[in-house]
Order: sequence, then structure tokens, then C-alpha cells
Amino acid sequence: MNRRWVKVKAKRGFSSADDSGSATIAMLAVLVVGMLAVIGVARMGSAATAKARADAAADAVALAGADQIALGKDQGLARRAAQETARDNGARFISGRFSETFVTVRVGIQTLGIEAIGQARAEVRTECRLGCPRD
Repeated sequence: MNRRWVKVKAKRGFSSADDSGSATIAMLAVLVVGMLAVIGVARMGSAATAKARADAAADAVALAGADQIALGKDQGLARRAAQETARDNGARFISGRFSETFVTVRVGIQTLGIEAIGQARAEVRTECRLGCPRD
């Protein structure tokens, strides 16, 4: 019987054939980072939209209160009109300050789990108390 001896060299480390899955892992990491960036941008967009809606609602609420005061109604009626306008705009009336010269309100709007606060101030002009002259 003829025996052949073969020398086998021990390999240390990895050869280029062993790193065939590393590109997949790198691409998955890039994909995860990209998805997180998209989610972050979307949340910032939602927050900006909610803030714009809250500011618009606050403007409407302040004007509704100021309108009642300009028509000679008392502050309680102005507050009720402001609260009703907030509800009609899908907002939560947080606080309001009603005087004979101005109305300041704060409202909150909930959008996609984000609550945005809007604040507005409307001035009651004395020359328009019972109706402004029309030009």
C-alpha cells in the first residue's frame, strides 16, 4: 500500500471567501439608519403641522372672544364664544384672558400623539365697539 503524505498548513484569520455576508450586514445597518432618519423627519413634519393648526385655532378663538367684547357683550359671554370656537376647530381651550381692550388665549391641538400649543392675542379697538365705519 502506497501512502501519500499531504502537508496541511494551518490557516489563521479569515480568507476573502469567509466575509461573503459582511456586505449584507453593512447594507442592513445603512437601511436601519435611513429608516430612522425618515421617521425623525416625518415626526418633525407632524409637529410643525400641529403647531400651525394650533396657531390658526388660537387666532380664531381670540377673534371670537374679541368680537363678543366689541359687540358690547360681557367677558363671560366672550369666554363661552371662545370655548365654542375652540371646540369647533378641534382644539382644547386651555386658558384665556378677556378684558375690554384685548383677548389673549391658549389652545392645544392633539395630532398623531403630539400636542401643540397655540397662543394668540386679539385687540379690541374702541372705535369699533359697536360697528366700524365702512369705507
